[in-house]
Amino acid sequence: MYFDGNAASSADMRYFNWVVLFVQVLGVVSVVITAVWMGHFRGGFAWQSDPSHEFNYHPLFMIIGMVFLYADAILAYRVFRNDRKIFIKVLHACMHISALIFAAVGLKAVFDSHNLNPKGPIPNLYSLHSWLGLFVVVCFGLQWLLGFISFLWPKLGMRARTLYMPYHTFWGVVLLILATATALMGITEKAIFHKDEIGYTSFSSEAILINCLGVILVSFTGLVIYLVTKPEYKRQPAPEEDHVPLDN
Repeated sequence: MYFDGNAASSADMRYFNWVVLFVQVLGVVSVVITAVWMGHFRGGFAWQSDPSHEFNYHPLFMIIGMVFLYADAILAYRVFRNDRKIFIKVLHACMHISALIFAAVGLKAVFDSHNLNPKGPIPNLYSLHSWLGLFVVVCFGLQWLLGFISFLWPKLGMRARTLYMPYHTFWGVVLLILATATALMGITEKAIFHKDEIGYTSFSSEAILINCLGVILVSFTGLVIYLVTKPEYKRQPAPEEDHVPLDN
C-alpha cells in the first residue's frame, strides 16, 4: 500500500467505502426503476416488430450506459486504488466501451421508434433533449478515443499526457453531469407527452415512480462527483509507476 501526505486515513476510507456502496445501491435502483417504468407501466419491450415498445429500450439502455456504467468507470481509479495501474486503465477503458455500446443500442431504439412508427415517421432530433443527448454521446466517444490513444495505446509521451490529463478529467466529470441532465430532460419529456395516461398531476403511482427516478439519478451523480473530486480519495501512485501528475 502506498500513500502520501494527502492520502486518506483508515477512518476516511471506511467512510469512502460506505459511500461507494450507497452509490452502487442508488445506481442499481435507478436501473431497476427504469426497467419497471418501461416494462410495467409503458407496455414492455420489443424490437422492430413493435416500434412503440422498441422505444422503451432507449431510456433503460441510456441510463445503464451513460449514467451507471459511465459513473462506475470514473470511480474505478478511486475504488481500486491499491491495484496495478494497468489493470485499472484496462477496466476503465472496458467499462467506457460497454457504456458506449449500450448508448449506441439505445440511440438505435429511439431512431427506429420514430422512423418505423406505423402512423407515420416522427421527426428526429427536434427537441433540446435529443440535441444535448447526441452531443453527450459523440463527446463521450471522442473522450474514450482520446483517452485510449493518450494513456493506453499507443500512449503519448509524458509531456503530452501531462498536458492532456486535466482536460480528460474535467470533461469526464462534465459529461457525466450532462448525461444526467439529459436523462432528467428525457424523463420530463416522456412524462409530459403521456401526462394524461400517466395521471401525472394526480400523483399516480407511475408519476411518483418517475419523480423518484429523477431524485435518485441526481443523488447518484452528486455522490459520484463528490467521491472523484475529494483529494483524500485520489489514488496514490506506486514508486515504480509511470505517473502523470494531476493536482486534484
